[in-house]
Amino acid sequence: MNDQTSKTVDSQADLIQDERAQRAFDWRRLMALVRKESLQAIRDPSTILIAFVLPIILLFLFAYAVSLDVREVRIGVVLESDSASAQSLAAAFAGTRYLKVTPARDRREVAEQVVSGQLRGYVVIPQDFEKRLTSGQPQSVVQVITDGSLPNTANFVANYAQGVVLNWQASRHSGRPVSVINLEPRYWFNAELESRRSLVPGAIAIVMTIIGTMLTALVVAREWERGTMEAVLSTPASVVEILIGKLLPYFVLGMAATLASAALAAFVFDVPLRGSLPALLILSAVFLVPALGQGLLISSVTKNQFLASQIALFSGFLPAFLLSGFLFEIDAMPVPIQAITYLIPARYFVSSLQTVFLAGDVWAVFLPDLAAMMAIGVFFFAIAKRKTRKNLES
Repeated sequence: MNDQTSKTVDSQADLIQDERAQRAFDWRRLMALVRKESLQAIRDPSTILIAFVLPIILLFLFAYAVSLDVREVRIGVVLESDSASAQSLAAAFAGTRYLKVTPARDRREVAEQVVSGQLRGYVVIPQDFEKRLTSGQPQSVVQVITDGSLPNTANFVANYAQGVVLNWQASRHSGRPVSVINLEPRYWFNAELESRRSLVPGAIAIVMTIIGTMLTALVVAREWERGTMEAVLSTPASVVEILIGKLLPYFVLGMAATLASAALAAFVFDVPLRGSLPALLILSAVFLVPALGQGLLISSVTKNQFLASQIALFSGFLPAFLLSGFLFEIDAMPVPIQAITYLIPARYFVSSLQTVFLAGDVWAVFLPDLAAMMAIGVFFFAIAKRKTRKNLES
């Protein structure tokens, strides 16, 4: 009886010792897990495709296919008056590089082209142009009709047409003092007003979201499907070691993709990097914390590749694309949507990337963004760790 009791005590002591060994952080086990995950990532063509090929394609699309610059907008100029002043104004419209003018003598010639989308609007210089010109009402000398199906372009055509008329009138009275104040606008950070310089840094944030969230969610969910995740969980490695071992290779992939994307932005797309490379790396490293944490959480909850990809798309990529300020101004969104954007890590990353590329190292902007991204990342990792621990205990 005493021998049996002693054996029970010894077995309990061994179990306690094994549990303590599992809880203790072991660097050798961690390095083994990192090596295993790195080899798996290298041997998986889809991982390399998402990490390096997809970012290049996306950056080229955002740099060349997507543009917020309004140039050479197609409009018609209907010249109903034969006076010298009317012809001079028509020449002023044709001489600007922002408008591509189609001349006409009758508004019916261009009205059908506006309906079909060939033109974005047209300007009518009426028969009584001289009479209107001398009436002292410059806003009514011409008629501007625009295609309202594209509101931004319609506003641009209307405002620029009015600007052309005002500049033309000012040039006719160049010998007289037109205005006491001479305004010379200057634009900070993007003096050329090229949308590419603001889109490409934001596109890097979208690329990092895809690599961090979608790639991690797919890869880890694949292991749950194949049953290899249970085998890893049954090893003496602790939950923390397993999580770090799984995510560290993809963290390195994300940082490598960031460097490649930054090199493309600077040397191919001519986007200036006015900040420092260490600042860019710090911002990217901190952003990968919530991105990887979100991907790990999605895979832990779903354990299915298809479902993980769908959830990663709707909770990671689309919010980063629509609610980060990458394409759409956050201040122009409804107040409830603006509140939701504070939960999107890409909101802070896009702001920081545009700052480090176009303005420089402005730590007054970086530090709040870094704190917000880190807080969201810690939240994701805490839930993912808890979920993984439950699976381990079961």
